[in-house]
Amino acid sequence: MKKKVWIWIVSIVGLLAIAGTAMYFFTKGKAEPAGTEAGGMGITVQKASEQELSETILVTGKIVPESEQKVFLEPEKGEISEYKVAENQTVKAGDPLLIYDSSKIENELKKTVREKELLQSKGKTEQNQIADLTKRIAEAKKKTTTQSSATDEESDGAVTQEDVNQLTAEKVQLEMGYEGTKSEIVSADDRIKELNAQKKEMTIVSKMDGIIVKVNQNVAKTETGAAEPVIHIISSQPYKVIGTMSEFDAVKIQQGQIVIIRPKVYKGREWKGAVESVSQFPNAEGGGEDFGGGGPGGGGNVTMYPFKVAITDDTSELRQGFHVSLEIKVGGSDKKLVIPHPALVDEGGNKVVFVLVDGKLVRREVQTGAMNDEFIEVTGGVKLGELVVITPNPEMHDGMEVNSFDEVK
Repeated sequence: MKKKVWIWIVSIVGLLAIAGTAMYFFTKGKAEPAGTEAGGMGITVQKASEQELSETILVTGKIVPESEQKVFLEPEKGEISEYKVAENQTVKAGDPLLIYDSSKIENELKKTVREKELLQSKGKTEQNQIADLTKRIAEAKKKTTTQSSATDEESDGAVTQEDVNQLTAEKVQLEMGYEGTKSEIVSADDRIKELNAQKKEMTIVSKMDGIIVKVNQNVAKTETGAAEPVIHIISSQPYKVIGTMSEFDAVKIQQGQIVIIRPKVYKGREWKGAVESVSQFPNAEGGGEDFGGGGPGGGGNVTMYPFKVAITDDTSELRQGFHVSLEIKVGGSDKKLVIPHPALVDEGGNKVVFVLVDGKLVRREVQTGAMNDEFIEVTGGVKLGELVVITPNPEMHDGMEVNSFDEVK
């Protein structure tokens, strides 16, 4: 009998314990509905701030002169008679570099000049003869008029109309000859100009202000010239940097953007520059499609585009061919209202953030603008200095109370 009593007592105590536990959880659930407090969610907030939305693109390049001139042999001009420059010499635009043998041209030029002089002398004689005949014809016509009223005795030995006609015919003949002489003089003059131009072309001049970096008088000659230049000039203007950048970088680059240039041979030193151009056409090598590595959202191939950077600092310590690394700052310098990327929540195409106001979460739809790798511009929905949740989760909702949070400074 006692055994049964104890079994009943234990059973009743167990039931009471279970009932008490159920009541505890029931009352706790009613007092704190799930999701009404976010104290245990590990909320982190950060103030909406104004920053420059800029990023730095890293590329490499090579230092080259502003321009260069390579002079190759021209077999049709004959032999070179004289070199006028030496290596490391400074030259100005128009300075002679070398002269081809122009003795044949000079001889023909002298001959043509003499022919022109003779023609000019001949033409002057013809002009004098024409002038003389003009005078004689006038006098003959005058005598003919006077004789028409004289007696036969007075007319003996007089000038007749036939004489006037004869003189006129001689004058016409001389005038025709003089026209031919003038034509020959023009032809001779044209030939002289042509020979002078040929003679001038026998002297090869510099097309720029620059420095002679190479003079090779022993270049192997062929019927078509030579593969190597006999003279090489580089511009004395400040050096520039050329290279190629990927399609992902090329679309971000604009003319005039600031560039920091760091030659690999000078550790810790840098030069300033500016983007001069980015080609609209891919690198000619392989059509620009044979560069591996891909890019953001890309596949295995990346198209490369040539670029050029002007060096704005003094380039006297730099040399042609130096390899450099470049940092190109892209994005405007104006400050914009921004929030971190993780703060954005995509709700069916709408961009939403949660803002902490007076201990509660406020849901806001926002409009966005420019961005970089860390921040995105907000053009509406958030004010400067407001605390934006940067660790959103699906349990958050409008009006949720927040007991504690961490703030990123």
